[in-house]
Amino acid sequence: MATATLGNVEALSFLKARSEVLARVRAARITPQVEILPLEQAGGRVLAEPAFADRDYPPEPRSMRDGFAVRAADLPGTFTIVGEVRAGQPVNCRVEPGEAVEIMTGASVPDGADTVVMIEHVTVNGDQVEIPKALEMGANVNPQGRDAMAGALILNPGTRLGYAEIALLASIGQAEVSVYKRPRVAILATGDELVELEAEPEPHQIRNSNSWSLAAQVMRAGGEAVILPVAADELETTKSLIAEGLECDLLLLSGGVSAGKYDLVETALQSFGAQMHFDRVLIQPGQPCVFGQARGTFFFGLPGNPASTMVCFEIFARAALELLGGIVEPALAVTGARLKAPFRQKTGLTRFLPARLDAEGLLTPVGWSGSGDIAALTRANVYLVSDPEKPEYAAGEWIGVMAR
Repeated sequence: MATATLGNVEALSFLKARSEVLARVRAARITPQVEILPLEQAGGRVLAEPAFADRDYPPEPRSMRDGFAVRAADLPGTFTIVGEVRAGQPVNCRVEPGEAVEIMTGASVPDGADTVVMIEHVTVNGDQVEIPKALEMGANVNPQGRDAMAGALILNPGTRLGYAEIALLASIGQAEVSVYKRPRVAILATGDELVELEAEPEPHQIRNSNSWSLAAQVMRAGGEAVILPVAADELETTKSLIAEGLECDLLLLSGGVSAGKYDLVETALQSFGAQMHFDRVLIQPGQPCVFGQARGTFFFGLPGNPASTMVCFEIFARAALELLGGIVEPALAVTGARLKAPFRQKTGLTRFLPARLDAEGLLTPVGWSGSGDIAALTRANVYLVSDPEKPEYAAGEWIGVMAR
């Protein structure tokens, strides 16, 4: 993973910078506090205790198809139908040689039977069913305990509870769930040009959008957002607000991390004995991204342009937040798609550019005027992720894609 020097600052590759975040936060984190929630409120939270199967799943052999339960050793042949079993009903019959029981999907397989023949593959005449082909023993049967045996570990602590995990917890009768408390994430936007949402900005001013976009990203990643007032370009004010932010589990600053005369964030952080782990990354947008630690709290200094802030959060700060929230292995949701048209770039940077993935699975970059173009971001549904060493891609070629 290459490094390079930009000016007097060593810039890390995207992969090396992300690895640095993971290693630093993983080494320093402590187990979060735990709270107990009703199952219906636990979606999206992180499981704090292991979950175990309360019985075998399935508790009895179950049919996976509508059809007839028989003995595989008797196939093929003509069988006498001696009963019917529906899902949710106890079995009150047994299959003997030459017999069959009509069975529905999800029903328990009766004793004596070991195979289910699909209804589409038989001919029924009165109380007789003709089965023309042999099947392997166990065909179309889910054996007792195949999904989980009683007492088996089925969910590990550190698992994000999505809808499948909630269904699994419901199936074992877990009405309450122990989850980790959400990390508190302070969000501090900086810059004289920023005004609050309710203000009427002058032509030289803009409303503070970064704090609110970051709050949405924090909440989506499982954190609790704490939005601080905007810090003007004045050192003592910035230091006071940073001190407040360092009381949280993670601090996110936007703006003030470049090399400009009035970019005061790094100066203010140094007054708290801050250790900088990196302050430039070979990506676009978001090169002047800072990661460090002060007073025991990790912080990110994110560039002020909205797209830079959003991208740096997703690829770096989100991983730190998830680790602090109890997630064992934060994942970066990068997959791939085929380009609808050729794509060219200058090499040297991993680019995360707004793009649109269409219904046919083809990817098209969204035209934008730079990392301050919020409207272009709303027209995108993914980010294109380029290889920093590849100058051009042909139409139809695979390229990286990250969820937006």
